[in-house]
Amino acid sequence: MRTDMRQGPEIWLRGPVAAPEQAVPGPGGPPDPAPARASARAFSWVGTHGGAGVSTLAAVYGGHDSGLAWPGPGAPQSVLLVARTHAAGLDSVLPAVELFRSAEAPRGLDLDGVVLVADAPGRLPRPLAQRVRLIESVIDVYRVPWVPDWRLGDLSGRPPRESEPLARLTGTAR
Repeated sequence: MRTDMRQGPEIWLRGPVAAPEQAVPGPGGPPDPAPARASARAFSWVGTHGGAGVSTLAAVYGGHDSGLAWPGPGAPQSVLLVARTHAAGLDSVLPAVELFRSAEAPRGLDLDGVVLVADAPGRLPRPLAQRVRLIESVIDVYRVPWVPDWRLGDLSGRPPRESEPLARLTGTAR
């Protein structure tokens, strides 16, 4: 192995990269450069256990509600696994992630992260917070806090400020 070569940082891109649009020259000179645009990526929300909040997240952030099933042929192949932050919910995450790592998930699916939805208001107890840190050491985790309006069925407000990284990922940030 040669050690005299300089290496730059590795760059990882998530999702498809669209080719730049070719501008057609108009009368009077060269065209203006086209502004860079990123297309919103569509996701399928997949629950790792019942009651994870898949339907609510799909309604608030957009995307396909897969429930507890893998996305079908017409659904987006980019998957966000969803779990609640109670013990059973957190325990269901790593086995689901392992299905992707061991290539046991259906071919063509791309795991983009895990979304943890608060199961109650307030801070997590220490044992649950430790489980979250373990999950975060393996995969990208997006947190969604307790939202009282969602419990009452009101999904019309803006997503909570604490879930801004998830809003940016799903293209719903305002």
